[in-house]
Amino acid sequence: MKTELNGLIAPSVTPFNDDYSVNLDRIETLATFFNDNGIDGAFLCGTSGESLALTAEERMSITSRWVEVAPKDFTVLVHVGHNSIVAAKALAAHAQKAGAWGIGAHSPTFIKPKDADGLVDYCAQIAASAPDLPFYYYHIPGLTGNTTNMIEFLEAASGKIPNLCGLKFTSPNMMEYQLCRLFDGGRYDVLFGIDSFLLCSLVLGGKGSIGGGYNYAGPLYNEIIDSFNRGDLDTAREKQLKAMKMYQVMGRSGSPGHTGMKAIMKMLGVDCGPARPPAQPITAEQYNKLEKDLTEIGFFDFAAKKFEPAATSIG
Repeated sequence: MKTELNGLIAPSVTPFNDDYSVNLDRIETLATFFNDNGIDGAFLCGTSGESLALTAEERMSITSRWVEVAPKDFTVLVHVGHNSIVAAKALAAHAQKAGAWGIGAHSPTFIKPKDADGLVDYCAQIAASAPDLPFYYYHIPGLTGNTTNMIEFLEAASGKIPNLCGLKFTSPNMMEYQLCRLFDGGRYDVLFGIDSFLLCSLVLGGKGSIGGGYNYAGPLYNEIIDSFNRGDLDTAREKQLKAMKMYQVMGRSGSPGHTGMKAIMKMLGVDCGPARPPAQPITAEQYNKLEKDLTEIGFFDFAAKKFEPAATSIG
């Protein structure tokens, strides 16, 4: 099985109601918003989607709803990783039954596989539960604590995970990223996962990417890609700097992470509710400061266009 995902895949936030229950009705709005802003697909229930704060049943309901409302030719990639392999396998099987395009899973975060062979054995069981779907290993060592070298993983996976199509590579180790991209003649699709320096992956030949900023600044990142493809590196660098300043503002606002992401989505007309505890709620003061600081760097000039329900439709 060989696939290649190009362009921008948004690791979608998960919308909640004020009581922290999942707001399935808001998913159609998200799908429309992404599609209208040049996003090619969504990665569900990953880090940005607060996956480990969700029950398996909630994650299944989110997958089903996304598949129902996704625009034509929009990629629905589902994160099925879980600290319980039983739950992970059930999530994978459900994603296939629901009609998702593919699945991905990161390492357990509690009891971790001790080496590449152990990680492959863990992933093989999950991937086998959705044998008809592309499987991507989600490498995010900064959060899982699993630092397995991905070249060793790909070598160990040969012949053991028939539907392994690649990696979601969320690590700043660009040498490892490039070696994985070129491994076995470019056999695997390696999706870059740090949008604050997307341009670095493009220089190395990257094509597809999954990054949190695509939730609310897709047009900026598409301009980075377009500028690079035209050979206009000066413009690409200028626009990448805007993304870096955006993250700098979020970090200084006192409301980074899921709380800040959802605050920005609300500013753009897509209210996805609060982040689930233990994430701290944003105060009115923090929200106003974030909006003010984003305005000062021109964020709303390069951000996703604001959602206007009466003027938008899926298609």
